[in-house]
Amino acid sequence: MITSAEPVLVTEGIRKSFGEKTVIDNISIRLYRNELVCLLGQSGAGKTTLFNVISGLYQPDAGRVLLSGEDVTGRPGQISYMLQKDLLLPYRTVLGNVALPLIIRGVPGKKARAEASALFEKFGLAGCQKKYPAQLSGGMCQRAALLRTYLASRGIALLDEPFSALDALTKAKMHRWYLDVMQEIELSTLFITHDIDEAILLSDRIYIMGSKPGTITDEITVDVPRGERTGFDLTEDFLHYKQLLVSLL
Repeated sequence: MITSAEPVLVTEGIRKSFGEKTVIDNISIRLYRNELVCLLGQSGAGKTTLFNVISGLYQPDAGRVLLSGEDVTGRPGQISYMLQKDLLLPYRTVLGNVALPLIIRGVPGKKARAEASALFEKFGLAGCQKKYPAQLSGGMCQRAALLRTYLASRGIALLDEPFSALDALTKAKMHRWYLDVMQEIELSTLFITHDIDEAILLSDRIYIMGSKPGTITDEITVDVPRGERTGFDLTEDFLHYKQLLVSLL
C-alpha cells in the first residue's frame, strides 16, 4: 500500500564483490512508505549481502543507498535490520532487550524502558516486560525482536526471513498480526524469504533475484489489498501468482 509519491528507501546500481567474485550486481530497488516489499530468490542469490549493504554493514563497490533522499551508503545505524534469529540477550528481561536501541541512542534508561513498555500491548507482549527470553514461545520472541527493530528504525525495517523458524500455525498467526501492526504503526518493510506462499500473502510488490551474480530479474505487484487477504491462499488468483513466481524462479 503506497501512501507517498516518493520512495523512502532507494538503492541505485548496487554492486558488491568479495575478492574476484561478484556477489550482487546493478541492484536498483525502491520502497515506499507503509509498503511491504519482498526479495524472493534461491539460496546464494545475494539477498543477505544486499541487506548488509543497505544497512551500512558493507560498503558497496558501486552504487548508493538513499534514505528519504539522504545518501546513507556505508553508514550503519541508519536503517534497522532484523536477522533470522531473534538474538535476544538471555540475561536481560524482555523489556531490557527491547529498550536497548533507545538506550544506545542516548535515551536515559528509565525513559527508554517506559517508551518501550508503552508498545508492549500493541505488539502482543502485554505482561511480558519482566520475563526473560527463555520464558517466551518462539512467536513471542519474534514479536519482541520486531518491537526492538521498530524502536531502532526510522520507519523502515529490513527483515531477513523473520518467520522461517516458526511452525506453520504460528507463522500464519504472525503473518496476520504483522500485517495489522505494520499498518497501524506505518512501518515500511523490506523482507527476505524463500517461501513463495509467504511472499504472496504479505507483499505489495515482489522483487525476484537471480544469482551468479545476484541481480533483480523481475518485479511483480500483488493486486490484492493487504486487508482483504484472509483466505486469499485458497483462491485461483493466489494460484496464478504462485505459478507465475515458480516460472520466474
